[in-house]
Amino acid sequence: MSSTVRGSVAAGFESVRAEFAAVADAEGGDYAAQLAAYHHGERVVDLWTGPEIAEDSLIGVFSSTKGAAHLVVALLVQDGVLDLDETVHHYWPEFGAEGKQAITLRELLTHRAGVIGADAGFSPEELADDRIIAERLAGQRPYWRPGIGFGYHALVIGALTGEVVRRVTGRTIQQWHEDRVRAPYDLDFYLGLPEAHESRFLTTQPMAPTAEQQVLLDEGFTGPDSLTGIAFSRHHPDAVELEELPNLRVIRALGPASVGGVASARGLAGFYAAAISTVDGKAPLLKPDTAAAVAQVHSIGYDMVLRQHNAFGLGFEALGDKYPVLGQGVFGHSGAAGSEALADPRSGIAYGYNRRRYAFPGGPAPENVRLIEAVHTAATSIG
Repeated sequence: MSSTVRGSVAAGFESVRAEFAAVADAEGGDYAAQLAAYHHGERVVDLWTGPEIAEDSLIGVFSSTKGAAHLVVALLVQDGVLDLDETVHHYWPEFGAEGKQAITLRELLTHRAGVIGADAGFSPEELADDRIIAERLAGQRPYWRPGIGFGYHALVIGALTGEVVRRVTGRTIQQWHEDRVRAPYDLDFYLGLPEAHESRFLTTQPMAPTAEQQVLLDEGFTGPDSLTGIAFSRHHPDAVELEELPNLRVIRALGPASVGGVASARGLAGFYAAAISTVDGKAPLLKPDTAAAVAQVHSIGYDMVLRQHNAFGLGFEALGDKYPVLGQGVFGHSGAAGSEALADPRSGIAYGYNRRRYAFPGGPAPENVRLIEAVHTAATSIG
């Protein structure tokens, strides 16, 4: 029996609805998700399916938050307020401790600094507060020699780049996002969820792996004191499962710039549409040269934290490898539970996907490959 998919698609995008329904059928009756896409600034896909979820439901988007954080940085670079090749120490003197004096903002944004966590780790309450994270990491020795390689700064990159923003402008990334991006476009993408919107929030549901999948998860486990464990603060005595973070009100309320965002698929797609396209008569937030710069690959190869192939631009994931149908120049960021959000300046596509149940094996849900291909095929057939 075909799953019920609600919402609408523009003419020519009917195949996207069919593909989304096929995903829902494969996932089963407890699958709840949202899918949205823009083409040249117009919303062409607006779909949702599953129990409890609505078109404007808000779900934790984990690391898709990093896209919001680093659009702020890109805008400040574009404005001439920040210099990518200036040292972080220049903007934030305390950061220069323990051999970090020469790390540039560019190296920090591309996960090359080696400051993936703290020796003692962070409690969930500490992870909610970017100021606490930044203060602790200013005096932290890097876990590898900066610049020799890269590794995902999973829970801390937004706090580090955010402290640079705060030192230079006197305002937080969260404040910049709200005033320059979210509010002007009325986007359901919050870094700090107001109490008034709590009724729209849906908790993230835990992964439900099959027996075979659980074996793979167990085989891939790394200890709490490994680089992976430190980056995800598994070595702290009060560590919680990653999937629980957005379910904590303190995380949603403060909106830490690495993992604390709360959004709908509409909000994710609208965010990237605003970045690259004219939306509601407003010019794109990013100039073409800036969009090209943030998408340019800076770190590629073996990620020492995730222990797999990865590619980063400037604060964003460089997604051409992950979704080859889109080609080079695509930038965005996925989230641990399965969300994906991106912009493809070449085709004019902005894409947002969000799901409630944590997807196996963690990171961008596998169905994004087929959904993105469906959106791209429909968009390119229209021109």
